[in-house]
Order: sequence, then C-alpha cells, then structure tokens
Amino acid sequence: MKRFIYPLQGLLTLLKKDRNFILHLLAALIVILAGLFFRLTTLEWLFIIIAIFTVLVAEVLNTSVEFVVDLVTEDYHELAKHAKDTAAFAVVLASFMSALIGLIIFIPYILMLLAA
Repeated sequence: MKRFIYPLQGLLTLLKKDRNFILHLLAALIVILAGLFFRLTTLEWLFIIIAIFTVLVAEVLNTSVEFVVDLVTEDYHELAKHAKDTAAFAVVLASFMSALIGLIIFIPYILMLLAA
C-alpha cells in the first residue's frame, strides 16, 4: 500500500496547484455524463476513455515540467520558457485530439436528438 502514497500525494498536489487539471476533470465528467445519456457503444467508450486519459496525462506531465523548471531556475531563461511552452503545447494537442474525437462521436447523437 505504501507505493500508492506518492501517486496520491501527486494527485493532491495537482488538485491544489493546477486549476487546469481540475477543469479537465470537470470536462471529463461532462463527457462521461453525455456518454451515459446517449448510451455510447463499447467502441465509442474506448475512444472517449483514451481521449480523457490522454489529456489528463498530458496535463500531469506539463505540470511536472513546470515544477522541475521552477526548481532548476527562478530566473528567466529562454530554454526554461521553451520547456514550459512545449509541454503546454502537448496539452493543447491532446485537447484538440480529444475534442475531435468527441465531435465525431457526439455530433450524430445530437443530430438524432434534434431530429426527434
């Protein structure tokens, strides 16, 4: 059980220090509720789960990069900026991919609902 203490501490750190992680969790909850409402297929759920966890993992890694860069230097440095910016871009890419997956899956359900 001791091996789970550090990941739990990491989660608590994210919840305290990273507002974006909380926003991603809220977005995931909304998507999960929509998936339950529309009764997604197993294959659709697999894509939704992959999309959700890809964004969450990207956000965790982005936050980790920010912590490490801040540990190494408090002064402005161009390489530190590049590290933070590229890690943030990974989150943007993951979010964009997830949004596309969500649109592909949910638009037909929404159109059927509107047509009814």
